[in-house]
Amino acid sequence: MNISIVGSGYVGLVAACGFARNGHTALCIDRDGSRVELINEGKSPLYEDGLHDVFFTWATSKGRLKASLDYREILRSDVTFVCVGTSPAPDESCDLTCVEDSVRDIGAALADKRSYHLVAVKSTVPPGTTRGIVIPLLERFSGKQVGQDLGVVVNPEFLQEGRAMDCFLNPDRIVIGESDVRAGDLMEQVYAGFGAPVVRTDLTTAEMIKYASNAFLATKISFINEVGNICQKLGIDVYEVAYGMGYDPRIGRQFLNSGIGFGGSCLPKDLQALIATSKKAGYPPYLLEAVLDVNKSQATRMVETAERKLGCLEGKRVAVLGLAFKPDTDDVRAAPAIRVIEMLLQKKAVVVACDPAAVPNARLVLPEGVEYCESAKEATADADCVLIVTEWADFKRDELYQGKVVIDGRRVLDPGRARTICEYLGINW
Repeated sequence: MNISIVGSGYVGLVAACGFARNGHTALCIDRDGSRVELINEGKSPLYEDGLHDVFFTWATSKGRLKASLDYREILRSDVTFVCVGTSPAPDESCDLTCVEDSVRDIGAALADKRSYHLVAVKSTVPPGTTRGIVIPLLERFSGKQVGQDLGVVVNPEFLQEGRAMDCFLNPDRIVIGESDVRAGDLMEQVYAGFGAPVVRTDLTTAEMIKYASNAFLATKISFINEVGNICQKLGIDVYEVAYGMGYDPRIGRQFLNSGIGFGGSCLPKDLQALIATSKKAGYPPYLLEAVLDVNKSQATRMVETAERKLGCLEGKRVAVLGLAFKPDTDDVRAAPAIRVIEMLLQKKAVVVACDPAAVPNARLVLPEGVEYCESAKEATADADCVLIVTEWADFKRDELYQGKVVIDGRRVLDPGRARTICEYLGINW
């Protein structure tokens, strides 16, 4: 099947590679000319484990993945996926500007198409968006009617950055919110051979499934961090508590790693958007607001721990290991490291930072004054204190921390062993 994908960021590019890997032909439509050029040269414009070395190169070399600036290229496809970003608005609701702009352009291009076309919303949008905004815009700009000339589905993504290709190719479920049965049937054909359970529902429910899933994962992380903060006061190892909890199949072990909290492009903004949506609907989401508050406090706890240990941080050389919000990605959006570094700079600490992949992106969002190092060894060499913020494998080497004050925000090091080589502290264990 010929598939067009509007937006070639994390979601769009991974989807394009995944569909190409499964035998479809994928075309990425993007407004960024440099990104289009890179894709057509067979080069990945982003860092994501497995994307370039395996699937991206394979897809482009087989001629199944290309990119274009021209929305009219959509006419050569059967299905168009909307995979553009939805960033937080100033009031922390979901900014739908990119989605609306893309849908207008898709509709205008489809005005000249004679045959049936399916539009799939993969961007994360608040419940009611597809029904209330996407469909009216498509019909207005295409001159066609959904249910006759056009089909619309909501097909949320459930990718984990750092292992996004594996998540796409081996999904735990495929959710299809459909405008009508024909649209849902065609979308199910797109995913034929993926071997995952298919959940077919209406448009708005599919949108809510995505938000509810991310809100639950965020809640689980903040829950174990709250428990960890209590455990620290009582002299209990929260990781042993989580290990014991995880055997309960109703709970599970995933997302029970206590530490500095969650970040990234999904959980924080989606949680904020759901809170805003809930308030707009007239319901105060107390639990979700508490989840966000606990998460924000974890970065503060790390800096406070450093301050208690070193005293005044002014002039102290603090090494921050890790800038990406998680390993195996270069994504620094809402990364805990960004919040930690901003607080350290406010306290006039000398910040030295390193990350195997995310330094270029971090430079774009961090204020001036941060020293960037090419290696963890260089960053820690003369540091008064080392903060481990991202659990890259390269940061597990004992020789980096010999005789140092180390505050581990991700339980990268084994506490028992670490305490024999350095002054080791966790933020809630």
